[in-house]
Amino acid sequence: MRGICIAFAAVAWFASLALAAAPRARPNIVFILADDLGWTDVGCQGSKFYQTPNIDRLAGAGMRFTSFYMCQNCTPTRAAIMSGQDPARTGVFTVAQSTRGRDQDRKMIVPQNRTHLPLDRRTIADQLKAAGYATGIFGKWHIGEDGDYHPLNRGFDEGFTTMGRHFDFKTRPALQVPKGAYLADFLTDCAADFIQRHKDQPFFLYLPHFAVHAPYQAKPELIEKYRDRPPAGGHRDPTYAAMIESVDQSVGRIVAKIEELGLAQRTIVIFASDNGGVGGYAEIGGRGVTDNAPLRGGKGMLYEGGVRVPFIVRWPGIIAPGAICDEPAMHVDLLPTFVAIAGASLPAQELDGVSLLPLFKDPRTALGREALYAHFPGYLEGYGTRNWRTGPAGSIRCGRWKLLEFFEDGRLELYDLSIDLGQKKNLAREMAGKTGELHQKLADWRKAMNAPMPRLKKPGETQQGG
Repeated sequence: MRGICIAFAAVAWFASLALAAAPRARPNIVFILADDLGWTDVGCQGSKFYQTPNIDRLAGAGMRFTSFYMCQNCTPTRAAIMSGQDPARTGVFTVAQSTRGRDQDRKMIVPQNRTHLPLDRRTIADQLKAAGYATGIFGKWHIGEDGDYHPLNRGFDEGFTTMGRHFDFKTRPALQVPKGAYLADFLTDCAADFIQRHKDQPFFLYLPHFAVHAPYQAKPELIEKYRDRPPAGGHRDPTYAAMIESVDQSVGRIVAKIEELGLAQRTIVIFASDNGGVGGYAEIGGRGVTDNAPLRGGKGMLYEGGVRVPFIVRWPGIIAPGAICDEPAMHVDLLPTFVAIAGASLPAQELDGVSLLPLFKDPRTALGREALYAHFPGYLEGYGTRNWRTGPAGSIRCGRWKLLEFFEDGRLELYDLSIDLGQKKNLAREMAGKTGELHQKLADWRKAMNAPMPRLKKPGETQQGG
């Protein structure tokens, strides 16, 4: 595998010469991002079926966030992470178009969706590269695959993008891939080689796996391991379990490489998922590959099961082992956090997040942020049903309270997450004062963000794209 990945060494040679004199005390940053992994899909988050010993050890040696939020699906999350900007600013709200589903079932005309992170937005990689970091990406980018939008033109020194298949996959730029290679293993091989080659300088490694996204494909020997394992709750699928184990093995190999090279004390490792798991669809007449219980809903929804994800950080000497952080945090916090870790400069664009460094040092710290917001002005069809995963909607998380607003009919739902994590009891009428207060905050935030809004269709009006 080194023979394949060594091509990146030649590409990065001149950059490496320029970086060789960079200070060595600055921490390396390794960010491993799973795709569609649910909040309870790892052992340390409660699964009794999926086996994730490496992720669990990472949590035991570091900090586990219990209330970390991403977007409802992958492309907007990746744009928010890279830019530090909410989808309401980037215009990146979903994958492909925002009119997914039948036109006759949609009551609103929705804003046009962007699928590429605008070129005038600086990325995490831009900022860290400017600060003297070697930057590498291996895996799913999904915010512009070609030309100026490709990550090699967005601050990354080396790497490639790939998605769509777990076997017989292709990369951009094109690489010769060994026959029968499994994508999670191949990405990890190249990421470990990147670490090896940049061990003597500060580096930022972004390892965004395509697993555990459909199509559900796994190594046969791992599928067999789970085939006769008794289901535990809604966790039951042997192929999906095998895919999770491959991601877990990747985490273990990356941590082992860091430790082998003596880099552990100056390397921060973060593991997360890009959105909620594909499950929790019983109430819309569908079924997914996993279950997010006790959370309600799943990928594509603004309920907790669609947006709350695992988030684990290990940083020896800074983060106490086994720490738990209940302070809500989100995708847009990563850019300011990584910039602060690296001692880099913030980009000129408006930022919607805050640095999480105070929480790394003391998980009881309050960030002083009033609320977390989500805005989705489009439609996502359901899995195997004409019921929506979500129509146009928005939400606000303020302390223990979460309010959702559904734009088609103005329906409001209010939940007390401290006692109702499953969002079973709508308190909107019972607590009209709190509902009105949060609804006003949500409306004020949209106005301040100039968030694009949908509108009701006029008689006979249609919308085929968006």
